[in-house]
Amino acid sequence: MRPALEGFARREWGPLFGTVRAALRDRGWRAVALTLGAVCLTSLFQLVQNQPWGYGPVQAVGSVRAEDPLWQALLRTPLSLFVPALDLPVWGALAQVLVVFGIAEVCLGRARTLLIAYTATLAGTTYARVGIALGPDAPLGLGLPASDARVVDTGPSAAVVGLAVFVCWRYRARLTGWLVIAAMVVEVVVKPNLAGKEHLVAIAVVVAGYGVVLWRQRRSPSPVTRRPPSPVPRPSPSPPLVPGPSPSRVTDGSRSGKPATTSWNLRASRTQRRS
Repeated sequence: MRPALEGFARREWGPLFGTVRAALRDRGWRAVALTLGAVCLTSLFQLVQNQPWGYGPVQAVGSVRAEDPLWQALLRTPLSLFVPALDLPVWGALAQVLVVFGIAEVCLGRARTLLIAYTATLAGTTYARVGIALGPDAPLGLGLPASDARVVDTGPSAAVVGLAVFVCWRYRARLTGWLVIAAMVVEVVVKPNLAGKEHLVAIAVVVAGYGVVLWRQRRSPSPVTRRPPSPVPRPSPSPPLVPGPSPSRVTDGSRSGKPATTSWNLRASRTQRRS
């Protein structure tokens, strides 16, 4: 039983664990600098918004509601990712950011991590407006009641879920990715609120983006299958020239270095002697 579990763990999390371990061993905390900054920013927002003077400023810069104007929601979205929800323990948000953002930063890079995180967050925020417009009687439970327009949509939960699914599928931890999706579906079934439905929408958008990435990779030829360029033919080297006597001259065997007489001069001299 134990070898089977070890083999499963190696297949499921081996590439992911090896990538994270190598990055932390070679670069240390610099490999997760973005994650550490996000943890510090989330802790700062939590500390400030619990002060009597700090709740208003934090809500003004980082709280997003469906009833707010769209331009205002877009301006607040970058910081809303790091404002923890007041009705949830802050240690849960910090643990999510530390683990999921850290793994994603190592495996995907900082730019791609931020891109996926904000894409998932914007997908959830956009769905809130669309769901309220559809109403609670929409088919397949896609609608939302009008009261959800006043619900504060903050926290990194949608970004965390989207990053977790993308990283798991990118590093072939498919079962773990499906478990994350199943957990979000159970959350919506047990407690059908705005946050749970936003998580499902974020997952759907991230999965669609992952499908586009796979499609582009299959369309572009891999370096192994590319045909190498045909070599330019080179001219064959000409044989070396061997010095020798001129074909129109015949040597007379002398070593004096004088030019040898030709065959026509020899015949002329013999004819003169006979005469």
